[in-house]
Amino acid sequence: MRPTLRQIECFAAVVECGNFSRAAERIGTTQANLSHAVRDLEALLGTRLFDRTTRRVDLTEAGQAFARGALSGLAEIDRAAQEVRDLGRLSRGAVRIAAPPLLAAAISPRLLAEAARLHPGLEIRIEDVATDRIVEQIIAGRADLGVGTFAAGEPGLEGQSAVQDRLMAFFAAGHPLARRDSLSWADLAGERLIALTRESNIRLLVEFGFDGAGLPLRPALEVHQIHTALALAEAGAGVAVLPSYSLAARHGRPILALPVTDPAVVRDIRIVTARDRAPSPATQAIRPILRHTLRAAFPEGAERGGERGGGA
Repeated sequence: MRPTLRQIECFAAVVECGNFSRAAERIGTTQANLSHAVRDLEALLGTRLFDRTTRRVDLTEAGQAFARGALSGLAEIDRAAQEVRDLGRLSRGAVRIAAPPLLAAAISPRLLAEAARLHPGLEIRIEDVATDRIVEQIIAGRADLGVGTFAAGEPGLEGQSAVQDRLMAFFAAGHPLARRDSLSWADLAGERLIALTRESNIRLLVEFGFDGAGLPLRPALEVHQIHTALALAEAGAGVAVLPSYSLAARHGRPILALPVTDPAVVRDIRIVTARDRAPSPATQAIRPILRHTLRAAFPEGAERGGERGGGA
């Protein structure tokens, strides 16, 4: 049989106090109960642990040997228990968030500042990765929260919609479209269009918008990255149709944006977790902050995103 934790606690109290009555007072029990626990421990180990006199209590050689291992083990248990309490109280812990690069750039400064203000003991790690890798990382346990546009019913994930994203037309400040208050897909039919390549899900959404208006999509330019599309639009090379979170990449540059309607192409940006793992207290605390940050980054769910001169 193994010694019980209570027996080791009683033994440790006597070692530290050098007296049975003070030890009993320290751990909140009677001297009789403490003496009984120590006798049971000695009986279990088959040897005397203390030499008792009327004035003092000393460890025997066996008691010294037991103390070397037992007291360090008890300290480790105390440290482990304190770590768990700290995690529950949010005085320590880490939350790993995976998000697409542009979206990560849009939310990171505000999210990190708000998390530090509300929960200074927590560590927030944000990794910018492609959407398909976000799903892999959540399922594999390498990320606690994922942010992005995910297929409905993605296996192994559960989550909530945080904000709506919509397709918008981006163009240089001096472009004739800058005089417009609204845009439809038909308004873009005669423009030089800058589109992402077919490998991008955004390209599929743009094709859906033109199809919904009964128009063909004929890009003048195709690029792989949103940053490249924005740079071309800024240079007056054409009009780029991109998600509204691309507003965050303008960084004060003279690029204007308007939502494209008839039909409006809207999708949910979701916060997801693994379905088969319970979120940690830290994850539960950071999730509403992340949701609030997303909503702040998308003015009124991107409904105001087309206001010319508006920020991301």
